[in-house]
Amino acid sequence: MDRNRAKGVTFTKEPYIEDAGPRIIKSMKFSSLSDSDIGKLAEVQVFKGSYYDHFKKPIPGGLLDPRMGPANKELICATCGADFAQCPGHFGYLNLALPVFNIGFLGNIVEILKSICKQCARILLSEEVRKERLKKMRRPRLDALVKVELAKKVVEVCSKISMCPRCGYKNGSVKKLVGSLKISHDRSKCNDSSIGEFQSALSHARESRLTSTVDTHIINPCQALSLFKRMLDEDCELLYLAERPEKLIITNIAVPPLAMRPSVIMDGSQSNENDITERLKQIVQANAHVRQELEEIASLRSLDGWEMLQVEVAQFINSEVRGVPSYMTQQREKTMNGLVQRLKGKQGRFRGNLSGKRVEFTGRTVISPDPNLKISEVAVPMLMARILSYPERVSHHNIEKLRQCIRNGPDKYPGARQYRDASGSSWSLKIPHRKRFADQLKFGDIVDRHLEDGDIVLFNRQPSLHRMSIMCHRVIH
Repeated sequence: MDRNRAKGVTFTKEPYIEDAGPRIIKSMKFSSLSDSDIGKLAEVQVFKGSYYDHFKKPIPGGLLDPRMGPANKELICATCGADFAQCPGHFGYLNLALPVFNIGFLGNIVEILKSICKQCARILLSEEVRKERLKKMRRPRLDALVKVELAKKVVEVCSKISMCPRCGYKNGSVKKLVGSLKISHDRSKCNDSSIGEFQSALSHARESRLTSTVDTHIINPCQALSLFKRMLDEDCELLYLAERPEKLIITNIAVPPLAMRPSVIMDGSQSNENDITERLKQIVQANAHVRQELEEIASLRSLDGWEMLQVEVAQFINSEVRGVPSYMTQQREKTMNGLVQRLKGKQGRFRGNLSGKRVEFTGRTVISPDPNLKISEVAVPMLMARILSYPERVSHHNIEKLRQCIRNGPDKYPGARQYRDASGSSWSLKIPHRKRFADQLKFGDIVDRHLEDGDIVLFNRQPSLHRMSIMCHRVIH
């Protein structure tokens, strides 16, 4: 230390000051998970379609594997060791025997296939036009909506080009088949004799169910995945794709944790499973059927299970998807919800749990005019005045009034429904020993009393529930 001083070296340490000010979120990005992302996220591979063993314990590798969290209140998580109330849940993954389309992005998959060559996977634009449009897409101050419009124009131009400017392959029109979950490639107007490019990606499988005519081919998920993997990053940027297009093809399914699909034990012997768990069971069974068909391919059987697997995965995402064969819907005893049904609608997560909140001390009744009331007054029925309550804090001015309200209880007006002391403990006043609570009432306690004349209430006319429609009035009985 003395040598450092002789050389004029000083040691100083600046104090760390945390920025406690408000932080602004610059951007937010949503993307789908790739196969590697799902593998890193998951704790266990699910490959069994069963739930419990003979001892009523979750089967390892099953849909209720304890490594994904406790299935009910009696179990403990095998990953974090927490109980049913504390464990947040952990993901698993299900490896599919053959890839399937992500039904949520089926329209995007069709647009990409319209824009690229079905042989070399390059975009159907000449090199000069491609560079010109790519230069427009890369403008730094270009708005996102403008980029979306530029990408739509690229798809529109490419859908009208039949011959690939690089390999010379003649492409046809690409569209989704009506009433099914398949994508067709119609080359009947191309006048090209080469039809071998769109045989099945599995060379050992017969394409009897994947081909309708000689010139119209069904682009199966294997072929689409192969094309998407060979696409250049510049072509993806030209179509304004935020991520690689092969993510739109599902090869692994992220199995949701048990915290969002708990198992309910009924009568000690049977269990009532969540709709998501039942959907996953159907996927596991369809996946096992496809694997069995692949092993027995020597018997020249067609891959019937591939279509069934596609439908099961599509209904797992959205149970109201169109294109499901009628024989599959008739076999089901009840309609099971998918992931989309959990999110949308009035009872969904957004409107039902996040945006909509339950409000206390409210009521609803039929409104009618009364010439005996002021414009700032509203009459509340006596039945509603005894059900609704107002939390009034005890002070020198109202302690005797609130003591009488406690003695009257919830059924006699003016009374009270609940009593809370300063420590936060609360007691219902439906019990017969209300005189004791009235005698021990002290300053600072809160009594939920009935509505009385002169109280200020907020009211509005449904269905306009926003704050601009709420008005303040005085209660009159």
